[in-house]
Amino acid sequence: MYRFHPSVQWNRGYPDRQQILSQVRQLWERYGLKERTRFNTKIDRVYQDEQGRWIVNDPSLGRFGGVIAAVGTCGAPKMPKIPGMDNFKGPIYHSSELTGKDVKGKKLAIIGGGASAVEALEFAFTEDAAKATILSRSDKWIIPRNMVVDTLLSFNIFGQETVLSFIPEFFLRKFFYRDLEDIAPDKSHGLFMETPMVNSDVMDKLREGRAEWVRCDIDEFVESGIRVNRRAKGVPQGGPGHEEVIDADIVVMATGFKRPSLSFLPKDCFEEPYPPPNWYLQTFPPTHPSVSAINCTYVNAIGTVGNWHIGIYTRILLMFLMDPFSRPSPFWMQRWIDMTKTLKLTSPTGAFDFFTYLELIWWFFFCVVINPFRWKWAIFVFFGVGFGLPKLIVSQEERITNGNGYHATDEGTSF
Repeated sequence: MYRFHPSVQWNRGYPDRQQILSQVRQLWERYGLKERTRFNTKIDRVYQDEQGRWIVNDPSLGRFGGVIAAVGTCGAPKMPKIPGMDNFKGPIYHSSELTGKDVKGKKLAIIGGGASAVEALEFAFTEDAAKATILSRSDKWIIPRNMVVDTLLSFNIFGQETVLSFIPEFFLRKFFYRDLEDIAPDKSHGLFMETPMVNSDVMDKLREGRAEWVRCDIDEFVESGIRVNRRAKGVPQGGPGHEEVIDADIVVMATGFKRPSLSFLPKDCFEEPYPPPNWYLQTFPPTHPSVSAINCTYVNAIGTVGNWHIGIYTRILLMFLMDPFSRPSPFWMQRWIDMTKTLKLTSPTGAFDFFTYLELIWWFFFCVVINPFRWKWAIFVFFGVGFGLPKLIVSQEERITNGNGYHATDEGTSF
């Protein structure tokens, strides 16, 4: 499960709010962040002063050499309006509101077919619901929660569908889906096009009859549940099907979250043809090497969202801030983006709309190796140790160059 720091330890696979807050507070206190934290501060804009230092909202909050945008990808819950919601006799919850809700012995209808739906399904099983029915407009890949399988899938260094993608898809259908192959996506929807759901239990619950997966379009709520247009496999959304009412005592809206906006960043971060996620290493806007939007520009991937790559991104930013010889210019950042787009020209998705973890490692490796001035930073960037050596070398380089480039941390001149 997601660990945002190496020291984080969860008591169970899906930690509750109290566990998460406890781990955050421990880190916050351990690193003395109380004096460096400002709560209840809405960020309206981030801009630069005449010396290129970053200002957040206004100068009273300080001036900074770099900026990390860490707003994530999940903001306010999406709660779509569906006809007849007022007619339904039971409660309607968003998937983020389930903690503490009593569902024992009740029938749940879960609207949505993504990760939130699977989490709602797990909640239903844990709390002894009588039955849970997932109402999904489309079929999505489900892969087992198995380290070996997940690692092998993330080893697709091309980060896209290839002529060999049918091999893992075949094995998943035959050995994981087995008798439930009907709910597997068809051949037009490859495994390396969208983030799969990682869950080993859902198949068992479907086989036991405690859960049901319904491919359908939502028509309306009725008093006893939801009226849907149930479609056969291969029939597109909105296509022909047959009307069916799904009985439910509780409806869960597993409809995801709104993506938090990055509009507080300078406007030149969003200029075509390099708006997010088409940034350098996906997180650095080409116009500003002193800005990194970590875990904000992510769209789809196969891999982990843990602390390892968060640390690498952060240390690459520190390298850029401290060492002007390592700091790329907008021209070379754009060329890397263009190169990646060219390498993934045949991808059915955008070049940065899907990646695998091995591809991400390749991005990091290429970033460090391509520039000899970054070699001294390699151990620090990849493992977070050995900071003293590059710091010493940089201090010597600063004396030789009379400090040129060491204070303008947003001006990239290297490659």
